Amino acid sequence: MKNIFILLITIVVLSSCSDDFTDLAPISNRNEADFYTTENDFVSAINASYAGLQKNGVYGRGYWTMFEMRGDNTDQGPDATGLARQFAEINAFTEDPLNEQITSAWTDSYAVIANCNVILERIEGVEMNADIKNRIIGEALFLRSLMYYHLAVAFGNIPLQVTPFTPGEELTQVDANVVFTQLVSDLEMAESNLAVSYAAGDKGRATKGAAATLLAKVLLTMDKKPDAETVLRRIIGSYGYELLDNYSALWGAANENNKESIFEVEFISGGIGQGSAFTNDFSPSAFLQTGQGFGRNRPTAEMENSYVDGDLRFAPSMGTSWVNSVGETIIQNYITKFESDPPTENDSDINFVVFRYADVLLMLAEAIGESSEAYDLINEVRDRAGLDGIDATTPGTFEEKLLEERQVELAFENHRWADLRRFGVAAQKVNEAEPFISAASVRELFYIPQREMDINKNFVQNSN
Repeated sequence: MKNIFILLITIVVLSSCSDDFTDLAPISNRNEADFYTTENDFVSAINASYAGLQKNGVYGRGYWTMFEMRGDNTDQGPDATGLARQFAEINAFTEDPLNEQITSAWTDSYAVIANCNVILERIEGVEMNADIKNRIIGEALFLRSLMYYHLAVAFGNIPLQVTPFTPGEELTQVDANVVFTQLVSDLEMAESNLAVSYAAGDKGRATKGAAATLLAKVLLTMDKKPDAETVLRRIIGSYGYELLDNYSALWGAANENNKESIFEVEFISGGIGQGSAFTNDFSPSAFLQTGQGFGRNRPTAEMENSYVDGDLRFAPSMGTSWVNSVGETIIQNYITKFESDPPTENDSDINFVVFRYADVLLMLAEAIGESSEAYDLINEVRDRAGLDGIDATTPGTFEEKLLEERQVELAFENHRWADLRRFGVAAQKVNEAEPFISAASVRELFYIPQREMDINKNFVQNSN
């Protein structure tokens, strides 16, 4: 799949901005009417949609800003100048609708959606291999759903566009539950169309397991736990995933797309514009790798304290100090999951793991509720971490224990803000981690970007 992305350097089929609507219409360097006519055209178009996940507004940067730094896991640190100011404001709930990181997340997410909409509309009328057609339809539905899930969690009231934008069309916002209902239908079809796995050349494409995992997450968000349970049991029973024996073996370019991985965003180093910036963004110092270390997305003290003594997940996830070139020990929290030594700055080969099997086990525990089976699922994850099991006699409510387990198991993987909202404790947890942020100032929804408010006069801004 990484080799496929290299070809996209010369293929310009990704969506672009427009000055009169909300980034929902794709353009290409070939006439659109002439482009979507062959099987190869659609293969190129769906590959371009995957490449769109690399963009700064999506998994490149925007999503970790909105779903990790917004919660209690990470912050920007003391630097609040220049670009860092935008991150610091998001962390402190002081950003405004002009914040470039939030605008980029909206724009780049809808760019992927727009590309998928054109694929889905045009592909039915084109003759091609039936298996490839079904796969591309499933991939487009999954990728579109992945974007809509994050947009709905972040913004709540958003346009739900499932066909290509028509000039002059008026966009309207819909409630997040309307979006989630659409995603249930789309993801059921995606799961049906996709394969359980692929040959090496296509490894990294969306699978049945990827569509089902996102479907289960949507159903839990809608509080449809029995439906989510059915889907999660299907993943566990039919799709062949396993926990790796060693948590540290999940991370690093050599361990990508392993038997625990369900879906990853593929990045490619080598000076072709498709490397990831995670190593440089998260590193605390230029001394630790090629290029600058910006120290962003810094684990909070609350995050550090969430790990109990002996938890084997701690060192692969975060560090608390480093030694500089003159032998001085610098005390500073930083993320280690994305460490590498890229050939040049912001050009790492490190993928972003979107879904993995441990999340499925913990979601099933959530779906079935407190029970011996639910604790067995949690303890399967804890056992890998070298920890003793928990049960109903362990202090805390079941929900508190489960949320704590999700925090340390899935740290820095963009699940935290959605989890805090789903469990109904966002304001509480943010205030506990960063007391300078009052619970009353915690907004569960981000502002709609000002550009969208200006273009679409009927849009209603999210409240303070």
